[in-house]
Amino acid sequence: MKKTVIFLALATSFGFGFAFNSVLTGTTQKQNTMKRVTGIGGIFFKCQDPEKTKEWYQTHLGLETDPYGTRFEWREAVDSTKTGYTIWSPFSDKTKYFEPSTKDFMINYRVDNLEALVAELKKEGVTILDEIESYDYGKFVHILDPEGNKIELWEPAV
Repeated sequence: MKKTVIFLALATSFGFGFAFNSVLTGTTQKQNTMKRVTGIGGIFFKCQDPEKTKEWYQTHLGLETDPYGTRFEWREAVDSTKTGYTIWSPFSDKTKYFEPSTKDFMINYRVDNLEALVAELKKEGVTILDEIESYDYGKFVHILDPEGNKIELWEPAV
């Protein structure tokens, strides 16, 4: 009898504690499950001479470069019939593309649903730098992290 009473007291305490924590933190069993970033879409960095830099990487590290840099292709983990890629791209050290960030790099993150993500980020008070733009190869928007780093979000075209 004593063990039953102790067990019921502990179970009740645990239940009240979980419920109280959910009320205080606003958490429930059904959390926001929207997938935000699915991978790295690109690494962009500033350098004094992008052409010379691409040539060096091609000669010494075997990167097959084009006017934009190079693409690293890979297969989707969930569906290996689908391919994706990550861009590596040197920019002129005089580029304004990374502004308002003063950093010498910018990371491009792949996302699944850019419109939905931007709507969520706006609700969360994240600085959105521009409007979503669409191209043949996908949709883009730029945001700032708390350190002032410009981040490019990219939803690849299907």
